[in-house]
Amino acid sequence: MIVGDKTINRHDQILRFDISNYNHQLLWEGNLNSIYYDQAEIKSRLLSLHKPCYVVQVGDRIGITNEGYLSTINTPKSQQTKLLVFVPPISTKQLGNRSFLSCYGVKFAYATGAMAGGIASEEMVIALGKEKILSSFGAGGLSPNRVEAAINNIQQALPNYPYAFNLIHSPAEPEIERAVVDLYLKYGVRIVEASAFLDLTPNIVYYRAAGLSLNAANQIEIKNKVIAKISRREVASKFMQPAPTKILKELIAQRLITELQANLAAKVPIADDITTEADSGGHTDNRPLVCLLPSIMALRDEIQQKYAYEQPIRVGAAGGIATPQSALAAFMMGAAYIVTGSINQSCVEAGTSQYTKQLLAQAEMADVMMAPAADMFEMGVKLQVLKRGTMFGLRGQKLYELYRNYNSLDDIPLSEREKLEKQIFRQSIDEVWEKTTAFLLQRNPKKLAQAATNSKLKMALIFRWYLGLSSRWSSSGEKGREVDYQIWCGPGMGSFNDWVRGSYLAELTNRRVVDTAHHIMIGATYLHRIQTLKIQGLEISDYYNQYLPIA
Repeated sequence: MIVGDKTINRHDQILRFDISNYNHQLLWEGNLNSIYYDQAEIKSRLLSLHKPCYVVQVGDRIGITNEGYLSTINTPKSQQTKLLVFVPPISTKQLGNRSFLSCYGVKFAYATGAMAGGIASEEMVIALGKEKILSSFGAGGLSPNRVEAAINNIQQALPNYPYAFNLIHSPAEPEIERAVVDLYLKYGVRIVEASAFLDLTPNIVYYRAAGLSLNAANQIEIKNKVIAKISRREVASKFMQPAPTKILKELIAQRLITELQANLAAKVPIADDITTEADSGGHTDNRPLVCLLPSIMALRDEIQQKYAYEQPIRVGAAGGIATPQSALAAFMMGAAYIVTGSINQSCVEAGTSQYTKQLLAQAEMADVMMAPAADMFEMGVKLQVLKRGTMFGLRGQKLYELYRNYNSLDDIPLSEREKLEKQIFRQSIDEVWEKTTAFLLQRNPKKLAQAATNSKLKMALIFRWYLGLSSRWSSSGEKGREVDYQIWCGPGMGSFNDWVRGSYLAELTNRRVVDTAHHIMIGATYLHRIQTLKIQGLEISDYYNQYLPIA
């Protein structure tokens, strides 16, 4: 029934409608028996995303159907019904930017980010790649030999499917960063996710420029794609602009790129895509996505106006993307694609221990904290980690306080040194230094030579022994060291756990990266349909605002 000019339907029924939005021109034609009025059937019709959805009034009842068709011709049958609102079919590939799909050969605008140390494992990349979902292998912190093995495994499994590899900025080990770039060029790795960069380095410019050429139509062909993960405008600006002339000249002088490639590099941006990283696990500035994403998109528009790139840079969203609601929010703000991180670490395919996965599955949104980053310890850079079930965050902070307050280990009070050896290192400082020396002789002998005359650097390297191993203990499941596990995690992990509670994904053995991706994207698409109906005036109960994963 119509109450005044405002609402159709009785309070004891399921749907209500704001009559001010009523469209009197379109009619619905179809079988009245295809219209459903009870809660479960209505939700089933709403979830049939591949079909149109019609909301019609029959007498004093409002129902929903996926059948029938729109008409402008009034017939006796259409006079029995009143079309209130309708939405067309919708699919997951309609969310985000279509050019992201064609550029990377994927089925929807969703990717999984690299988690260092191989946590974003070969198994994860391969499982997602076979479903045409882009995933980045976590090469950060791994030796070049280990990265090379991963390249061979993934390329063999995914000869015609999408995959990416991470290139993490390594200010303390530029030789490692360069060695990884050499591997990517040697094996034809065509998509790189660049992360933790504070500035452009010759290595990322080399990778980009080395893949530039002219095609038969004399157009610039970009073979080496770069997805830059950033959280600051000043860093994003560097990746959105062409490569600096100074670096290009250096690469030419080293005979790493040609004059032609340098000229082409001056006409295209360093990155094809910018992943706006908000409050994420690992390296993060804890910035809110609702503030950061619009700012980076505005910057992109400014730079596009200046350079008029043939293909404008896409801007995606990461950090806290853990549910259909957060995914849809990012898309509605204009994100070209979304990237998930922390939530994949609790999945079966993640390269970390079962104990760590169990801790992640129990995490709530507030169970995270900031702690010193091993790779940028001396710079004071921090990353976000899980604090529930582990003492790493507090112990890492203690190490940085000591580093900041003292110039050498000898300056640290004896009582504090004893606590280090007993509670954190569980061995003498001399034993830690012996192991650090053995590691650096293989990995970075220059750094070891510098420490011989720099007592503060020596202290930093000893502290980094604990910071570096703690993440490996977490990945390998080191027995007896559980309290020291370094587990990169953002608040999105708690949000994900809240969402899947009571569903089959609550069980660790059921958490697979492909299922997680599908349910987030299908859920976001479903919620888009719900919001579209609401905007048109349909008043619908909160029951329909939830999408729960069903196996």
